[in-house]
Amino acid sequence: TAAFAAQDQDYEQAVMAYFSLAGVQVRHPITVTATAYCACVHCCSKNDGITKSGTKAMPSHTLAVDPNFIPLGTKVYIEGLGIYTAEDTGGSIKGNRIDIFMEDHEQAIKFGSHNLRIYILEEETTPRI
Repeated sequence: TAAFAAQDQDYEQAVMAYFSLAGVQVRHPITVTATAYCACVHCCSKNDGITKSGTKAMPSHTLAVDPNFIPLGTKVYIEGLGIYTAEDTGGSIKGNRIDIFMEDHEQAIKFGSHNLRIYILEEETTPRI
């Protein structure tokens, strides 16, 4: 357990250093409950794929959030998945819960529910690399 804590701290420091060097300020990690959704009527009660912010939802990009917790338009780094943009909301998405947009319903169901660490990416500064 102490070894895992040290690994987590090392990983967190590496993520923060990477984004800092790239000119992006990063908040400390937040643990969230992550689920997935797609543009079908089962997931969204509609099927046009248009997000709350008016964009077309895209896999590996679009994230549904509670805008009181993570404002729409915010870039979010999800450990193991990459950088997403908070573009959508959902009736069940409250507080530290996120919904990751997937290509289809099968992928969304297969994703299930996970506790993941995310990092809120702040405005860019001058890159140091």
